[in-house]
Amino acid sequence: MAALFRGSRSICFRWNKHVFGSTRSMASKTPVGFIGLGNMGSPMAKNLIKNGYPVIATDVFPECCKELQDLGAQVVDSPAYVAEKADRIITMLPSSPNVIEVYTGSNGILKKVKKGTLLVDSSTIDPAVAKEMAVAAEKMGAVFMDAPVSGGVGAASMAKLTFMVGGLEEEFKAAQELFTCMGANVIYCGQVGTGQAAKLCNNMLLSIGMIGTAETMNLGIRLGLDPKLLAKILNMSSGRCWSSDTYNPVPGVMEDVPSANNYQGGFGTTLMAKDLGLAQNTATNTRTPIPLGSLAHQIYRVMCSRGYANKDFSSVFQFLREEEAQ
Repeated sequence: MAALFRGSRSICFRWNKHVFGSTRSMASKTPVGFIGLGNMGSPMAKNLIKNGYPVIATDVFPECCKELQDLGAQVVDSPAYVAEKADRIITMLPSSPNVIEVYTGSNGILKKVKKGTLLVDSSTIDPAVAKEMAVAAEKMGAVFMDAPVSGGVGAASMAKLTFMVGGLEEEFKAAQELFTCMGANVIYCGQVGTGQAAKLCNNMLLSIGMIGTAETMNLGIRLGLDPKLLAKILNMSSGRCWSSDTYNPVPGVMEDVPSANNYQGGFGTTLMAKDLGLAQNTATNTRTPIPLGSLAHQIYRVMCSRGYANKDFSSVFQFLREEEAQ
């Protein structure tokens, strides 16, 4: 059970009170439940507190809640107990099984959820699972939306995430109050599951771009180029991308990114491999050719088996450097 609730570090539970549609009026600054206080969830929850929202949190790893508790969050024992106390809940969990457990498990949200509750899942999961959770929530009189994010830990800390949201449009409008506390861009994608679809497409491109940037930087270094100079040239040329100008994978090129900290923090290689596996599954189901996406999936799977599982996904640069030495 503990493993199911664990995020990139650990998971906590939080919750807000929200009102939907014409039948309810918005009550400002009412409690928000937040489930999942790992590398991404923790700064997201902190931004809700900074914006004046009381937060109700819980985690199977109590230590992950302490920092938020010190900031004024109320810590409780289970997702179900969170559901008793709030009618807006955000979850940020590592995978589809975690989401299923937190929502439908024996101590899950849906055991105690109140009618009219807004459930927002910002995890990256299979779109089919998001649709299943929406159906389960609807049976309990609650509303489920999928709202995965992009931007990484840095954007989460600075409230500059991009939210890709799937669900009923009228509920999207009501939920924007919360999204804008945590992100700079909030995009409505369509029905439940479309937010996840957009996120999987984004992460597949991100992984391909990161591998390409790592290969390019490595080649340039082997040709005698200074990595900072090469990065500067790339970033003022047609090869510029997020992996080169914002999240460069080469140690010493940029500050405040995982490559400057032995690839600690950030977005784990295991999670990238998981997301690429989801993209592969959806591509198979829709008969969509993704040759580069499939190759990226295999590279990150191999990295997980070679000791990179808990390192940031930009450690593919280090992986390539080690591969060439063999």
